[in-house]
Amino acid sequence: MQKILFLFLNILGSFRKFNLFIRGKKESDIQVERIVSGKAWEDFCDQLKLAGEVLKYPGTPRDAFQQAEGIRYLTRLTRAGLEAYVEYNDPTFPVLRRMVHETVKLGADNPDNYYFNAQIDGKNEYIIRGKRNTIHYIGFFTQNGNYGSTGGLAPCGVLQGADLKLDSNGDFIIHMSKEKKGENWLKIEDSTTLIMVRQTFLYRDKEVPAELSIENLNGSKTPDYLSPQHVEAGLKMASMFVAGAPLLFARWAKGFQKHVNTLPLFDPAVSNAAGGDADIIYYHSYWKLNEGEMLRIQVMPPACDTWNFQLNNYWMESLDYRYFTICINKGNAHYEEDGSVIITIAHRDPGVKNWINTCGHFEGTMCWRWYRLLDKSTAIEPLCEVIKKNSL
Repeated sequence: MQKILFLFLNILGSFRKFNLFIRGKKESDIQVERIVSGKAWEDFCDQLKLAGEVLKYPGTPRDAFQQAEGIRYLTRLTRAGLEAYVEYNDPTFPVLRRMVHETVKLGADNPDNYYFNAQIDGKNEYIIRGKRNTIHYIGFFTQNGNYGSTGGLAPCGVLQGADLKLDSNGDFIIHMSKEKKGENWLKIEDSTTLIMVRQTFLYRDKEVPAELSIENLNGSKTPDYLSPQHVEAGLKMASMFVAGAPLLFARWAKGFQKHVNTLPLFDPAVSNAAGGDADIIYYHSYWKLNEGEMLRIQVMPPACDTWNFQLNNYWMESLDYRYFTICINKGNAHYEEDGSVIITIAHRDPGVKNWINTCGHFEGTMCWRWYRLLDKSTAIEPLCEVIKKNSL
């Protein structure tokens, strides 16, 4: 259905260009007219209203608590969309910033990750300067397309931290271009729109994230003045993001309801198309527990760089990891004598190690990740079992 929608939008776009040609106008002329008339703002507001239909998508819970979370989710995405596509949408002068963080959450955002994004243009070349510091992992990824116009983020270039060449002070420079340049190179293409930096904590309270900056190499010293075209295009992209991203992940959540309280392998092709890391094996699913029930997850971790598990609400937002234990990883987990791990999801503290707090929720989505397995054939599905509290 989503592919049909974007095909339809592309067809409409082609008719629109032909109509402009017949009328002797350019797209920039129409953008100016829309700003002056107020139509750009009206359409933005109308699109936000349309985005609210995701709250009624088949399978969505309709109780007040989870609908309130859904409305908050849309406000968060609106804030993120405006910052990304209006405030910081100049690929000539990009800024690496945290688009997804403690109060903007999207697509099972990883509590162990410290994300940086910047809007870029594949027609330019860039360099990233940084200091590695002590965070466990860092990876640089260029992405093509966006959630609004193409329905996803297709992978382009990858530079893993293990391949990053540092000087004696832990500093580095990364070249972003179509052709390979320098020791540290990150590929871009004409359709590249985003640079994403994933930094992963093993011990969040002990590690320091990398310090990063990005520069366009086209020689410009100052950005252009604000233009009507910039604002009109930014509003359009922001509204498409707010409408497109929730629709994508609502479809995922509905699909996860087919295997409640289990953790089956998630299709890597689908994950990669949505901007996932190709070196991570994901197990996305749905959880649902009545009062007095708990979900016990048991697994013998294979050899890997790290692993983690997290609990989300229905909207695929990680629960509030600032104040509650809703995520666990290789570094902070308690292990059994045989090296296995037992994680218990419960509404209240059951007095066992590795308790994951449901934070007042009785259902939602969840995710297990294996990061950079030593041998991908050793990937294993965690064993899940619903138990009663008095059975511990």
